[in-house]
Amino acid sequence: MTATLSISRRSIQLLRVFVSGIFLVAGTNHLLHIDKTVQRVESASFKGLAYFFGDPKWLVILSGIVMLTAGFIFLMGYKTKWAALILMAVLIPITLTVQVGQITTLGPLFKNIAIFGGLLFFILNDTITLLK
Repeated sequence: MTATLSISRRSIQLLRVFVSGIFLVAGTNHLLHIDKTVQRVESASFKGLAYFFGDPKWLVILSGIVMLTAGFIFLMGYKTKWAALILMAVLIPITLTVQVGQITTLGPLFKNIAIFGGLLFFILNDTITLLK
């Protein structure tokens, strides 16, 4: 038995726009404020995770480029499942490095968890079919 679910086309478009916004802003900030972002990584409880992958400065630059590129592709609705997977792949190490362990500021951690939910919607659902 297959269940039919009706989802508003506009709600899917708005969710995509709102979720992409955080990546466009964060990616821009990573590239415009590299040193400030590196300082956040270096003061993080789990900064060792970042150092495991390489020099934090280059990781900040790379993540900024990826967030801007995949965020824009996601915003446009092109290959949304792949863009969402790429954005999630960037968000996971950032969340683990910077937000986890910051017990006094749980807001950013739960913001990232909510963003994961938005990305998962596009990863798990065929939004092209839903939009028809």
